[in-house]
Amino acid sequence: MTLLTEILRGGRVESRHTGAFVVADTAGHIVFSGGDPDRAVFPRSAIKALQALPLVASGAADKLGLSSAGLALACASHVGAPVHSETAAAMLECAGRDRGCLECGTHWPTSPSAALALAASGGAPSALHNNCSGKHAGFVCSAVAAGHDPAGYVRPDHPTMRAVTAAVGRVTGAELERQVPAVDGCSIPTYQIRLRDLAAGFARFGTGHGLPGDLAAAACRLRASVAANPVMVSGEGGFDTVVAEALGDAAFVKVGAEGLYCGALPVQGLGFALKVDDGAIRAAEVATAALLLRFLGTHPVLERLAAPLLENWNGIAVGSMRAAFA
Repeated sequence: MTLLTEILRGGRVESRHTGAFVVADTAGHIVFSGGDPDRAVFPRSAIKALQALPLVASGAADKLGLSSAGLALACASHVGAPVHSETAAAMLECAGRDRGCLECGTHWPTSPSAALALAASGGAPSALHNNCSGKHAGFVCSAVAAGHDPAGYVRPDHPTMRAVTAAVGRVTGAELERQVPAVDGCSIPTYQIRLRDLAAGFARFGTGHGLPGDLAAAACRLRASVAANPVMVSGEGGFDTVVAEALGDAAFVKVGAEGLYCGALPVQGLGFALKVDDGAIRAAEVATAALLLRFLGTHPVLERLAAPLLENWNGIAVGSMRAAFA
């Protein structure tokens, strides 16, 4: 492990977050790293874009007429705002299905304003508000377009999930079929993958190099959809959305649970994977912003994200955060 992020108060270090990161090219050559590059992690939501590849590569997205916003939502960990739940519902409608097909579970919108508005209206949350509903709507669409019954699509042996797992393995080079999968928060299988393999996989996702033509084209389309619809990815003010708004298709970043981040730098032909040991997302965001600055150069938004100020409830600046390796 290595020191990734420091939290400062009054100019002095108050806490530290350790972890590991890898930046690699499409051939898997490491160009920058800290900690153990062979560390195996559960990437969780960080690989939603890889899991969405079959939705496009199979022709399902075109067959059902999914929108660019819908494809972006399939890659997202959204906050349950109306624009997110309504887009997920629209995806299902394209497949002739409804929210009853979703097997991701139900929770209140993670956006405080969306949750308050829903409660004030007398409404109740549904699976459409789950932060993974876009990904799951994509799975349902893939199953229906292929002529499969979507019921049980979260099982490892369902044809849709087999295609998803195969795509992730193809892009990262990880031999996932040799593992007994764990279960993700949204009930789909999740596998451990080495940081170096995730980094190389996202370099391939960002460039298409090393991928068969259908997956390369699907990756390009998904990246373009996210760049065109950044609010879908993590909602207003969310780190992933802010980066997409600022950088467009120059970078792709995606958060995963427990302090995990993955991303692609298409022009540079690089990908990265980063894990914070204690699972702190805010520490992972700062470290990710610092990596982007290192490889993309100066940018005001990235500079702010890499050194955010910390304020108390009176709006007084009391400290800041910084990436230790920068």
